[in-house]
Amino acid sequence: MRISITILILINFFTVGSSQIIKGKVMDLNSQAVLDFAAVYFSGTSTGTYTTQKGYFELDISQHKSMPLTISALGYYSVTLDDLSDNKFYIIYLTPKEYELSEVVITAKNNSLRRRISLNTFKREFLGTTSNARSCYLENENDVMLILKSQGDTLKAYSLNPLIIHNKALGYKLIYYLDKFEYSNSKGYFRIIGSCIFISDTTNFINLQKQFDRRRLTTFLGSRMHFFRSLWENNLDQDGFVVTDFSGNKITYDKIVTQTDSLSKYISFPGKQLLIYYTGLQHGIINMIKDSVDFDEDGFFDPIGILWDGKMAEKRIGDLLPFEYKPK
Repeated sequence: MRISITILILINFFTVGSSQIIKGKVMDLNSQAVLDFAAVYFSGTSTGTYTTQKGYFELDISQHKSMPLTISALGYYSVTLDDLSDNKFYIIYLTPKEYELSEVVITAKNNSLRRRISLNTFKREFLGTTSNARSCYLENENDVMLILKSQGDTLKAYSLNPLIIHNKALGYKLIYYLDKFEYSNSKGYFRIIGSCIFISDTTNFINLQKQFDRRRLTTFLGSRMHFFRSLWENNLDQDGFVVTDFSGNKITYDKIVTQTDSLSKYISFPGKQLLIYYTGLQHGIINMIKDSVDFDEDGFFDPIGILWDGKMAEKRIGDLLPFEYKPK
Protein backbone atom coordinates (compact mmCIF):
# COMPACT_ATOMS: atom_id res chain seq x y z
CA MET A 1 0.00 0.00 0.00
CA ARG A 2 1.30 3.44 -0.92
CA ILE A 3 1.44 5.86 1.99
CA SER A 4 2.18 9.52 1.37
CA ILE A 5 3.34 11.62 4.25
CA THR A 6 3.40 15.34 4.90
CA ILE A 7 5.04 16.37 8.15
CA LEU A 8 4.83 20.08 8.81
CA ILE A 9 7.55 20.79 11.23
CA LEU A 10 8.44 24.37 10.51
CA ILE A 11 12.06 24.74 11.30
CA ASN A 12 15.20 26.74 12.05
CA PHE A 13 17.05 29.77 10.61
CA PHE A 14 20.85 29.82 10.27
CA THR A 15 23.40 32.56 9.69
CA VAL A 16 26.31 33.95 11.63
CA GLY A 17 26.66 37.56 12.61
CA SER A 18 25.95 40.11 15.31
CA SER A 19 22.82 39.71 17.39
CA GLN A 20 19.53 40.72 15.82
CA ILE A 21 16.72 41.07 18.31
CA ILE A 22 13.10 40.96 17.22
CA LYS A 23 10.35 42.13 19.54
CA GLY A 24 6.64 41.59 19.55
CA LYS A 25 3.40 40.91 21.36
CA VAL A 26 1.10 37.87 21.18
CA MET A 27 -2.68 38.28 21.50
CA ASP A 28 -5.93 36.33 21.20
CA LEU A 29 -7.50 37.01 17.79
CA ASN A 30 -11.07 37.08 19.12
CA SER A 31 -10.81 38.76 22.51
CA GLN A 32 -7.66 40.85 21.88
CA ALA A 33 -6.40 39.64 25.27
CA VAL A 34 -2.65 39.32 25.66
CA LEU A 35 -1.29 35.76 25.88
CA ASP A 36 1.34 35.08 28.50
CA PHE A 37 3.67 32.09 28.36
CA ALA A 38 3.16 31.68 24.61
CA ALA A 39 6.14 29.92 23.03
CA VAL A 40 8.12 31.84 20.39
CA TYR A 41 10.66 29.54 18.76
CA PHE A 42 12.29 28.06 15.70
CA SER A 43 10.55 24.72 15.29
CA GLY A 44 12.83 21.72 15.14
CA THR A 45 15.47 23.49 17.23
CA SER A 46 16.12 24.27 20.89
CA THR A 47 16.04 28.03 20.30
CA GLY A 48 13.11 30.02 21.63
CA THR A 49 11.54 32.06 24.41
CA TYR A 50 8.19 32.68 26.11
CA THR A 51 6.01 35.78 26.32
CA THR A 52 5.78 37.75 29.54
CA GLN A 53 2.62 38.28 31.59
CA LYS A 54 1.86 41.21 29.29
CA GLY A 55 2.34 39.15 26.14
CA TYR A 56 5.69 40.62 25.11
CA PHE A 57 8.73 38.76 23.81
CA GLU A 58 12.26 39.37 22.58
CA LEU A 59 14.37 36.88 20.66
CA ASP A 60 17.77 36.89 19.00
CA ILE A 61 17.31 35.62 15.42
CA SER A 62 20.88 36.08 14.21
CA GLN A 63 21.59 32.34 14.13
CA HIS A 64 18.35 31.44 12.34
CA LYS A 65 17.78 33.73 9.40
CA SER A 66 16.54 31.41 6.67
CA MET A 67 13.44 29.89 8.30
CA PRO A 68 10.09 30.91 9.72
CA LEU A 69 9.49 31.70 13.37
CA THR A 70 6.73 29.72 15.10
CA ILE A 71 4.40 31.03 17.81
CA SER A 72 2.34 28.55 19.84
CA ALA A 73 0.19 28.65 22.96
CA LEU A 74 -2.02 26.25 24.89
CA GLY A 75 -5.38 25.91 23.17
CA TYR A 76 -4.39 27.90 20.07
CA TYR A 77 -3.32 27.09 16.54
CA SER A 78 0.33 27.87 15.85
CA VAL A 79 1.32 30.57 13.38
CA THR A 80 4.58 31.21 11.55
CA LEU A 81 6.36 34.37 10.47
CA ASP A 82 8.61 34.63 7.42
CA ASP A 83 11.08 37.31 6.34
CA LEU A 84 11.87 38.50 9.84
CA SER A 85 13.26 41.97 10.39
CA ASP A 86 14.87 43.26 13.57
CA ASN A 87 13.54 46.78 13.00
CA LYS A 88 9.88 45.80 13.28
CA PHE A 89 7.61 45.26 16.25
CA TYR A 90 5.36 42.27 15.60
CA ILE A 91 1.77 42.02 16.75
CA ILE A 92 0.82 38.34 16.47
CA TYR A 93 -2.74 37.05 16.78
CA LEU A 94 -3.43 33.41 17.62
CA THR A 95 -6.71 31.67 16.80
CA PRO A 96 -8.30 29.49 19.50
CA LYS A 97 -8.66 25.83 18.61
CA GLU A 98 -12.25 24.90 17.92
CA TYR A 99 -13.12 21.40 16.81
CA GLU A 100 -16.28 20.12 15.23
CA LEU A 101 -17.15 17.08 17.25
CA SER A 102 -20.04 15.83 15.14
CA GLU A 103 -18.26 12.51 14.67
CA VAL A 104 -17.51 9.89 17.29
CA VAL A 105 -15.26 11.19 20.07
CA ILE A 106 -13.45 8.23 21.58
CA THR A 107 -13.02 8.44 25.33
CA ALA A 108 -12.17 5.83 27.92
CA LYS A 109 -15.57 6.49 29.42
CA ASN A 110 -17.62 5.67 26.33
CA ASN A 111 -15.37 2.96 24.87
CA SER A 112 -12.11 2.12 26.62
CA LEU A 113 -11.16 -0.68 24.19
CA ARG A 114 -11.75 1.49 21.12
CA ARG A 115 -9.70 4.30 22.65
CA ARG A 116 -6.77 1.96 23.40
CA ILE A 117 -6.84 0.67 19.83
CA SER A 118 -7.15 4.16 18.35
CA LEU A 119 -4.46 5.56 20.65
CA ASN A 120 -2.08 2.79 19.59
CA THR A 121 -2.83 3.63 15.94
CA PHE A 122 -2.15 7.31 16.63
CA LYS A 123 1.16 6.61 18.37
CA ARG A 124 2.24 4.19 15.61
CA GLU A 125 1.58 6.71 12.84
CA PHE A 126 2.67 9.78 14.81
CA LEU A 127 5.87 8.43 16.38
CA GLY A 128 6.65 5.81 13.72
CA THR A 129 7.61 2.15 13.92
CA THR A 130 11.41 2.30 13.97
CA SER A 131 13.51 1.26 16.96
CA ASN A 132 13.82 4.95 17.91
CA ALA A 133 10.05 5.38 17.78
CA ARG A 134 9.52 2.30 19.95
CA SER A 135 11.79 3.90 22.55
CA CYS A 136 9.60 7.02 22.73
CA TYR A 137 7.32 7.64 25.68
CA LEU A 138 4.34 9.98 25.31
CA GLU A 139 4.06 11.50 28.76
CA ASN A 140 0.59 13.04 28.45
CA GLU A 141 -1.25 10.69 26.10
CA ASN A 142 -4.50 11.40 27.94
CA ASP A 143 -4.43 14.91 26.42
CA VAL A 144 -4.84 13.41 22.93
CA MET A 145 -8.42 13.80 21.70
CA LEU A 146 -9.27 11.00 19.27
CA ILE A 147 -12.11 11.26 16.76
CA LEU A 148 -13.21 8.40 14.54
CA LYS A 149 -15.35 9.08 11.50
CA SER A 150 -18.69 7.32 11.43
CA GLN A 151 -17.54 4.72 8.88
CA GLY A 152 -14.67 3.87 11.20
CA ASP A 153 -11.84 4.35 8.72
CA THR A 154 -10.42 7.86 9.23
CA LEU A 155 -8.85 8.68 12.57
CA LYS A 156 -8.30 12.28 13.65
CA ALA A 157 -6.39 13.51 16.67
CA TYR A 158 -6.06 16.86 18.41
CA SER A 159 -4.56 18.19 21.59
CA LEU A 160 -5.10 21.50 23.33
CA ASN A 161 -1.91 20.97 25.31
CA PRO A 162 1.50 20.37 23.74
CA LEU A 163 2.52 16.72 23.67
CA ILE A 164 5.56 15.85 25.76
CA ILE A 165 7.64 13.12 24.14
CA HIS A 166 10.68 11.46 25.72
CA ASN A 167 12.92 9.87 23.11
CA LYS A 168 14.99 7.48 25.20
CA ALA A 169 16.92 6.23 22.17
CA LEU A 170 18.21 9.62 21.02
CA GLY A 171 18.30 11.41 24.40
CA TYR A 172 15.88 14.20 23.60
CA LYS A 173 12.62 15.52 24.96
CA LEU A 174 10.24 17.14 22.48
CA ILE A 175 7.52 19.64 23.25
CA TYR A 176 5.20 19.10 20.28
CA TYR A 177 2.33 21.43 19.39
CA LEU A 178 -0.09 19.27 17.41
CA ASP A 179 -2.50 21.20 15.21
CA LYS A 180 -3.79 18.39 13.03
CA PHE A 181 -3.50 14.64 12.62
CA GLU A 182 -5.42 12.55 10.08
CA TYR A 183 -4.94 8.93 9.13
CA SER A 184 -6.88 6.68 6.75
CA ASN A 185 -5.67 3.14 6.22
CA SER A 186 -7.90 2.39 3.21
CA LYS A 187 -6.98 5.62 1.39
CA GLY A 188 -3.29 5.38 2.24
CA TYR A 189 -3.51 8.90 3.64
CA PHE A 190 -1.57 10.32 6.57
CA ARG A 191 -0.93 13.90 7.57
CA ILE A 192 0.58 15.67 10.56
CA ILE A 193 0.60 19.44 11.06
CA GLY A 194 2.53 20.68 14.05
CA SER A 195 5.77 22.12 15.37
CA CYS A 196 8.20 21.24 18.12
CA ILE A 197 10.92 22.39 20.49
CA PHE A 198 13.87 20.13 21.34
CA ILE A 199 15.18 19.83 24.89
CA SER A 200 18.05 17.61 26.01
CA ASP A 201 16.38 14.96 28.14
CA THR A 202 18.01 15.28 31.56
CA THR A 203 16.26 12.10 32.73
CA ASN A 204 18.90 10.13 30.83
CA PHE A 205 22.27 9.43 32.43
CA ILE A 206 25.37 11.16 31.15
CA ASN A 207 27.10 7.79 30.68
CA LEU A 208 24.63 7.03 27.88
CA GLN A 209 25.97 9.89 25.75
CA LYS A 210 28.07 7.62 23.54
CA GLN A 211 25.01 5.50 22.82
CA PHE A 212 23.02 8.63 21.99
CA ASP A 213 25.76 9.85 19.65
CA ARG A 214 25.87 6.51 17.85
CA ARG A 215 22.10 6.30 17.47
CA ARG A 216 21.83 9.92 16.35
CA LEU A 217 24.43 9.32 13.64
CA THR A 218 22.64 6.15 12.47
CA THR A 219 19.35 8.06 12.40
CA PHE A 220 20.90 10.94 10.46
CA LEU A 221 22.44 8.82 7.70
CA GLY A 222 20.02 8.50 4.81
CA SER A 223 17.45 10.80 6.43
CA ARG A 224 15.62 13.69 4.78
CA MET A 225 17.88 16.05 6.72
CA HIS A 226 20.98 14.23 5.43
CA PHE A 227 19.70 14.32 1.85
CA PHE A 228 19.03 18.05 1.79
CA ARG A 229 22.29 18.91 3.54
CA SER A 230 24.11 16.79 0.97
CA LEU A 231 22.15 18.39 -1.87
CA TRP A 232 23.02 21.86 -0.57
CA GLU A 233 26.73 21.04 -0.71
CA ASN A 234 26.40 19.20 -4.05
CA ASN A 235 27.83 16.12 -2.33
CA LEU A 236 25.22 13.53 -3.29
CA ASP A 237 27.67 11.09 -4.87
CA GLN A 238 30.20 11.37 -2.04
CA ASP A 239 27.49 10.86 0.59
CA GLY A 240 25.99 7.80 -1.09
CA PHE A 241 22.89 9.36 -2.67
CA VAL A 242 21.73 8.92 -6.25
CA VAL A 243 18.70 10.75 -7.67
CA THR A 244 16.86 9.45 -10.74
CA ASP A 245 13.61 9.97 -12.59
CA PHE A 246 11.10 7.13 -12.88
CA SER A 247 12.72 5.97 -16.12
CA GLY A 248 15.99 5.34 -14.29
CA ASN A 249 17.84 8.36 -15.70
CA LYS A 250 20.27 9.88 -13.21
CA ILE A 251 19.41 13.48 -12.28
CA THR A 252 22.38 15.70 -11.52
CA TYR A 253 22.56 18.63 -9.14
CA ASP A 254 22.42 21.32 -11.84
CA LYS A 255 19.16 19.88 -13.22
CA ILE A 256 17.18 20.16 -10.01
CA VAL A 257 18.75 22.94 -7.90
CA THR A 258 18.62 26.71 -8.31
CA GLN A 259 19.83 29.33 -5.87
CA THR A 260 18.42 32.81 -5.29
CA ASP A 261 20.54 33.92 -2.31
CA SER A 262 23.07 32.63 0.20
CA LEU A 263 20.40 31.42 2.62
CA SER A 264 18.09 29.33 0.44
CA LYS A 265 18.16 27.08 -2.58
CA TYR A 266 15.28 25.58 -4.53
CA ILE A 267 14.68 22.07 -5.81
CA SER A 268 12.48 21.69 -8.90
CA PHE A 269 11.92 19.07 -11.59
CA PRO A 270 9.45 19.05 -14.52
CA GLY A 271 8.04 15.61 -13.72
CA LYS A 272 7.73 16.47 -10.01
CA GLN A 273 8.68 12.93 -9.01
CA LEU A 274 12.18 11.83 -8.08
CA LEU A 275 13.59 8.54 -6.80
CA ILE A 276 16.28 8.72 -4.12
CA TYR A 277 18.75 5.87 -3.71
CA TYR A 278 21.02 5.68 -0.67
CA THR A 279 24.04 3.35 -0.69
CA GLY A 280 22.57 1.52 -3.67
CA LEU A 281 19.06 0.89 -2.35
CA GLN A 282 15.85 2.75 -3.15
CA HIS A 283 15.32 4.91 -0.11
CA GLY A 284 12.64 7.44 -0.87
CA ILE A 285 10.39 9.09 -3.41
CA ILE A 286 9.87 12.84 -3.68
CA ASN A 287 6.43 13.84 -4.91
CA MET A 288 6.57 17.60 -5.40
CA ILE A 289 3.34 19.49 -4.77
CA LYS A 290 4.81 22.89 -5.63
CA ASP A 291 6.73 23.84 -8.75
CA SER A 292 9.78 24.49 -6.55
CA VAL A 293 10.59 23.84 -2.91
CA ASP A 294 13.11 25.83 -0.90
CA PHE A 295 15.67 24.24 1.44
CA ASP A 296 18.70 25.35 3.40
CA GLU A 297 22.12 24.14 4.51
CA ASP A 298 20.83 22.69 7.79
CA GLY A 299 18.50 20.32 5.97
CA PHE A 300 15.30 22.30 6.36
CA PHE A 301 12.87 22.16 3.44
CA ASP A 302 9.43 23.62 2.88
CA PRO A 303 7.30 20.82 4.36
CA ILE A 304 4.09 21.66 2.54
CA GLY A 305 5.83 21.38 -0.83
CA ILE A 306 6.68 17.66 -0.77
CA LEU A 307 4.95 14.34 -0.17
CA TRP A 308 7.31 11.50 0.72
CA ASP A 309 7.07 7.78 -0.02
CA GLY A 310 9.36 4.88 0.77
CA LYS A 311 11.74 4.49 3.69
CA MET A 312 12.12 8.23 4.13
CA ALA A 313 8.38 8.44 4.81
CA GLU A 314 8.60 5.74 7.48
CA LYS A 315 10.64 7.97 9.77
CA ARG A 316 8.26 10.07 11.80
CA ILE A 317 8.47 12.09 15.01
CA GLY A 318 10.48 9.37 16.78
CA ASP A 319 13.35 9.86 14.31
CA LEU A 320 13.55 13.65 14.31
CA LEU A 321 16.84 15.34 15.06
CA PRO A 322 17.22 19.02 15.97
CA PHE A 323 18.55 21.22 13.22
CA GLU A 324 21.53 22.12 15.40
CA TYR A 325 22.65 18.49 15.13
CA LYS A 326 26.10 18.02 13.62
CA PRO A 327 27.42 14.47 13.07
CA LYS A 328 30.52 13.67 15.06
